[in-house]
Amino acid sequence: MELEALAGQVLIAGFPGGEPPAAIRAALAADALGGVVLFRRNIEGPRQLAELLRRLLRDAAGAPLVAIDQEGGRVQRLRAPVLELPPMRALGRRGDPALTREAARLLGRQLRALGLSMNFAPVLDVDSNPANPVIGDRSFSSDPAVVIEQGLAFAAGLADAGVLACGKHFPGHGDTDLDSHLALPTLRHGRERLDAVELAPFRRAQTIPALMTAHVVFETLDPTVPATLSRRVVHELLREELGYGGVVISDDLEMKAVRDRWGVLEGGVRAIEAGCDMLLVCSDVDACLALRSALAARADADAGFRARLGEAAERSRALRRRSPPRVGDIEAALADPAVAAMAKRLAELAP
Repeated sequence: MELEALAGQVLIAGFPGGEPPAAIRAALAADALGGVVLFRRNIEGPRQLAELLRRLLRDAAGAPLVAIDQEGGRVQRLRAPVLELPPMRALGRRGDPALTREAARLLGRQLRALGLSMNFAPVLDVDSNPANPVIGDRSFSSDPAVVIEQGLAFAAGLADAGVLACGKHFPGHGDTDLDSHLALPTLRHGRERLDAVELAPFRRAQTIPALMTAHVVFETLDPTVPATLSRRVVHELLREELGYGGVVISDDLEMKAVRDRWGVLEGGVRAIEAGCDMLLVCSDVDACLALRSALAARADADAGFRARLGEAAERSRALRRRSPPRVGDIEAALADPAVAAMAKRLAELAP
C-alpha cells in the first residue's frame, strides 16, 4: 500500500460524467492520487462545478491538483460568466503583453474561486505549419519571440491569481501535420532549426511551474519513441541541457499516439523512466488505477525506478503545496465588473 500511495502521487485522473466515481473519491481521501482534470463532460456550469469540487475536496487528504484546459478560443471548458478568451493568435497579433497578463489574471481569479488550482496553459508551440490540425490558432504566433513574450505574460497573469500554469507541448507540436490524439506525428527538423523555433519558448520557460510533453517523435533528438517516453528528450534535453526545474507532466496517455503502440501501463512506466513527474489519464478511471498498480509493482522490483518514482512524487507534492485548491467566493468572482470590461476589450480583437 505504501508503494501504491507513492505511485498515486504522480497520477492525474479524468472521469466520465458529472459525479466523480467512488474510486476517485477514495483515492483522494487516502492521499493516493495526485489530482483530477475536468472536462466539458463534467461541467454544467460554474456553480455546479464549484459544488462538485466542494464535495470532492471535502474529504481529500493533502492538496490534490485540480486542473482544467482553459486556454481560450476552441479550447476552453468553461464559458460565460467565466471570462472567455479569444484564440491566443488574437492576443499574439495584438502584441500587448500587459493585456495578456491582465486577461489571464482575471481568468485565474475566477478559476481559483471555483476550486481549480492549475490551468493547462499557455500553449508554447510555435504556429509554423498552416496544415497543423491540432495547434493552429491555439498558438500565439509563428514568431518564437512573440510566443515567448505572450506565453510568459499569460503564465505570469495566472500566477498573479494564485493559479499554476502549465506550458505545452514540449519540445513543440506546432509543425506537425497529424493530431497526436489520433496518430503518432514525426518531426524531422535538424537541431539548428529546433533550437531556433520549437525549443526557443521552452528555453525561456524557467518561471513556469509545469510543462506538458508532446506525443511527437523528434527524429534528431530520439527517433525511437515520442518525446513523452524519451529520456533523451525529457531528462537529457529538458532537465540537463535546458536546466528546467519545474514539474514535467505527460500529455494524456490515452491518446492514440501512445496508447496504440505502448498502452497506458507501459506508456506510463516509460514516461516516468524518461523523467516525467506526473501522468495524465484523462477518461479511463480503471486504467488510471491499473497504472498506479503497475508503477508500484515496478518500484517494488527495481530500486532505481523506485528512486525515480520517489523523486517525481516529491516534485508533485511540492507543486501542489504551492496552490492548495479551495472553493472561494464564487458569486463575487462571476460578477466582477473588471471581467465584464475585459470581455468587452477582448471581443474587439481580430480573430
